[in-house]
Formats: sequence, structure tokens, C-alpha cells
Amino acid sequence: MGLNKAVAGADEAINDISSGATIMLGGFGLCGIPENCIAAIVRKGINGLTCISNNAGVDDFGIGLMLQKKQVKKMISSYVGENAEFERQLLSGELEVELIPQGTLATRCMASGYGMPAVYVLAGYGTEVAEGKEVREFNGKKYLLEHAFDADFAIVKAWKGDTLGNLMFKETARNFNPMMAMAGKITIAEVEELVRPGELDPNNIHVPGIYVRHLFQGSNYEKRIEQRTTRKK
Repeated sequence: MGLNKAVAGADEAINDISSGATIMLGGFGLCGIPENCIAAIVRKGINGLTCISNNAGVDDFGIGLMLQKKQVKKMISSYVGENAEFERQLLSGELEVELIPQGTLATRCMASGYGMPAVYVLAGYGTEVAEGKEVREFNGKKYLLEHAFDADFAIVKAWKGDTLGNLMFKETARNFNPMMAMAGKITIAEVEELVRPGELDPNNIHVPGIYVRHLFQGSNYEKRIEQRTTRKK
């Protein structure tokens, strides 16, 4: 593979994803989600997907578009409260769901990126989350053994990237995107601004290009806000 990892667009970037794959999708709520790649997955029509994400999008945006097309078999996430179609599929038994404490979701991503098979976490002990899991005591506290994720693909959205695959994320988009970029067997990145090697400040690169297989210049970002709250005048 050459050093230039840039491809023409989302359709080419996700070409290797097939039905039944396990996919990590970066973003926090609707911030920093891979809008272009999600649209390409919807167009491709693949299904039976297991999706690992902080959220499930909303009814007509983000992963919600994949849920509408019945492309998602299982959802592994921590916050799903903004999606009525998700709720309907869950309650009807059409969708498998694994709810995970948000910190545990992040830690399992981190473990995957660092090559660790499992980690012990405090969150969830004494609740339904602990059912069937190994428990160990450290310094008088009980911890759960949580396994690292095993994802075929990680799809992330970055603020800037160069053709070598180096990525920079902005503000809230740094939640989950960088750790998922490190955790997927194959990582695909869409970027708001694609630049030549040497144009990014090396001190501000959040994910080095060694983790990225394909990236492309994204377009037409909506950047929606889930709950717009404004101050009274």
C-alpha cells in the first residue's frame, strides 16, 4: 500500500464493508459523526450490521438513517434517548441492544487500540451490567472484567487530515473519534479539510496515520444539534 491513503469519496472508502460486519462509528451525540460514510452505507444497502457507537442518532439523521432501512442487527451504545425508531425496534424485538456505561464504552475502545484483551472497570458492579461477568476485588473495591471490542471497521470524522492519514479532531468531536480510530481493524476517516503532508502541526495530531487505511475529503456537513438550548434575551 502506498503512503497516500486518500480516496475519491465515501463510496470508495466503504467499499470493503459487507453485510454482517461489526462497525465502530465515532462521534458524541450528533457532534463529529461520519455523516458522509453513513450516507454511503445507506446507499450500499448492506445489512445485519453490529454498530458500536456512543449514540444511535436521531430518527432522520446519523445512525437513525441506518435504523430506518433495517440495516442494523445489533446496537452497542451508551446513550439512545433521542431516537423513536430505535425505541420501537427495541421494544418489538427487531433490534438487539447492549447498553454500556459511557466510561466503559470508552475504556473498551481504548483497550482495543492499545492491544489489551480486557480491562477491569468499576462502573456497573452490583447492577444488571454485571450479570455473567467476572468480578475481582482491588484495594477493597469490586471491579468487572470487560473485554476489548473486536470491530472489523472503525469509521470516524475528523476536522483535518493529511494524505498520510494523520488526523486532528476539534473540541467535542474528540470524544470517541480518536480512540475508535485506533481500535478498528480497518479505519476509515472522512475529514472536513484534507491537506498535504507537512501542513499539519505534528504537535497537534491526535491520531497518527499508521492507524488509518482510507480517508477522504467530506462535504455538505449538516452538523446538527440534538437539543438546541438558548438563553433568554
